Amino acid sequence: MKEEWISQFIDDELTLDEKIAFVGTVHEDGPFREECLDLLRQEKRLREPPSRDVPMPALSPRPRRSLLSFRPLQWALVLLVAGVALVLARNLSPPAKEANVPYRFVVYQPGADRVEIAGTFTGWDRVSLKRSGNSGYWEIVLSLPPVEHRYSYVIDGERTMSDPTVPGRERDDFGGENSIIPPGGMA
Repeated sequence: MKEEWISQFIDDELTLDEKIAFVGTVHEDGPFREECLDLLRQEKRLREPPSRDVPMPALSPRPRRSLLSFRPLQWALVLLVAGVALVLARNLSPPAKEANVPYRFVVYQPGADRVEIAGTFTGWDRVSLKRSGNSGYWEIVLSLPPVEHRYSYVIDGERTMSDPTVPGRERDDFGGENSIIPPGGMA
C-alpha cells in the first residue's frame, strides 16, 4: 500500500486527504521516509536530460523490515485482510450437497383405480404409485433432497388430497390442501 502511495504522490494522483495521510506516514516512519526520498531522487534523475559526463550513482539498498517492526495498526490491517480473504474463499466455494434421502409415500385408497403423487420434488408432474397387493394401499419410494417439500395425491386423475399421515399442511392456490414434509423427512 505504501509503495503505491509513493507512486501516486510522485504522479500527483492523490486526493488532499490521501496526501495528508501520506505526509503523516512519511513523518512518523523513518525507513519509509528514506524510501520515499530515494524514489523521489530517482524520479528526479529520470526526468533530467541524460548527461554523459556524470555517472549515475548507485541506489542504496532498500532497508529490510522484519515482521516484528510492524506496528499494531499494521498487524490489525493484515489480520483484517486475511480474515476477509478467508470469508470470501469460504463463501465462493459451493456448499457441499447433502445426499438425497429415500422417502416412502403410502396412502390407503381401496376403491381407486389409479393413485398419483405430485409435488415440488416432481416439478408438480404426476408420478404413479404402485398398488400394494390387494390391501388397498398404494406406495412409492422416492429419493428426495433433504429440504422442505410440498405435495398432494391425485386419485383417479381427478380428486386431490393431502397425505393423512403428515401433520404439516397448507392451502394451495386452487382451493386444495398440500402436505408439507420438513427438511430431511419426518422425525
